[in-house]
Amino acid sequence: MQSPQGARTTKLFYACAMALIMADCSSGTSAPPLTPLQSTLQPASRPVRHAVGLGKVLSSNGGQIFGLDIDRNGNDGAFATSTNVDTFDQDSGAILKVFPKSPPRGTSYNFDAIVTGDVGLVTRDVMPKGKTFANRFYDLMDPVKGGFIGKWTPPVKNIEVEAAGPNQTAGMTAIFAIELKKNDIPDLFESNVAKNEFGKVFHLDPKTFSLGNLPQLAQDTATNEAVIATSPDGGRVQGAAPINVLVNLKTGKQSQFTGLNNGEFGAGFVNGLAVDSSTGIAATTTELNAQVEFYDLAHQTGVAAQLPCTGDTSQGNSGAGIANDAVNGLFLVTDPSYCSGSQGSALVVYDEKGNLVETITGFKFALGEPAPAINPGKRMGWAFGPGFNQLQQFFY
Repeated sequence: MQSPQGARTTKLFYACAMALIMADCSSGTSAPPLTPLQSTLQPASRPVRHAVGLGKVLSSNGGQIFGLDIDRNGNDGAFATSTNVDTFDQDSGAILKVFPKSPPRGTSYNFDAIVTGDVGLVTRDVMPKGKTFANRFYDLMDPVKGGFIGKWTPPVKNIEVEAAGPNQTAGMTAIFAIELKKNDIPDLFESNVAKNEFGKVFHLDPKTFSLGNLPQLAQDTATNEAVIATSPDGGRVQGAAPINVLVNLKTGKQSQFTGLNNGEFGAGFVNGLAVDSSTGIAATTTELNAQVEFYDLAHQTGVAAQLPCTGDTSQGNSGAGIANDAVNGLFLVTDPSYCSGSQGSALVVYDEKGNLVETITGFKFALGEPAPAINPGKRMGWAFGPGFNQLQQFFY
């Protein structure tokens, strides 16, 4: 089990650290690409007819921010620092509530997600006096009024939630977690988080879904499936292609298909994943080739787009997290080192066919940047940065 700060640091920096390690690994045999394969290596930009760019910067009062989300259909947002949980106004960036007022000694927080019903899920770590590892608990909070409103008690003890959903429309949210006292065995289950209700727990194959393979989770609410994209051989240079696994959240039945593995070094790790449940289109970013892949989950076909200013061996300029805007049919990709860092970081926006729509520059992202939190109706969102204690508003 890791300490609270160690676990959060691992989540934030693991992707890039492993990318550097894998660059020195031995070569192997590439898996065959999907058929048919199309390439949009030079995607055509389309004219933008709405306001695009950066907005306000929010600074926390409690140091580094650990976790962020906003209500996709409202005006509230929430984040956590090590000492408290804050709510804020999406439009103004003003912090509205900070709680608890007097954090218990040895307690720290991480914000996991806002789920259906506008309820926030918060990880609370409590470090017992004289101990090395923290005890982990989960609280529910109200992002509008502020304050804790209940407990979330997972059906498996001593787990760390690695990903939830994202889902703010269906009652049951997909949860991917690891069992901390059982060699980080990966688990998948669904939960109505707001009601503290749970479905069956499915223990996943550690060889395929271990954290060393950097599995990414999304949820297809239309088919009631979890979608997991992962590298089956630890992102090895010239190694096996990524795989996309669909897991029925009621029965646990799995089906999978091979992902794209373009470039001299192959795809490597999957850095990010998002799914549009209304169209069945998924998008991933991969670490060795600086590409964004777009998959039709029903037909198991895909196309690849090369990030701007990159080639298929531009490992250091690969994309990271992805958010899906199903209202406008868009995927927003965080690009920590846009055009080799000459313009800082950027959000690169694609349509669901892999066409480049727009690029928003001026961000300052950290390594292994997670997906931004977005409000599709407002075409507005919030991302981490420029400082570790700050959030950046943007319009797309």
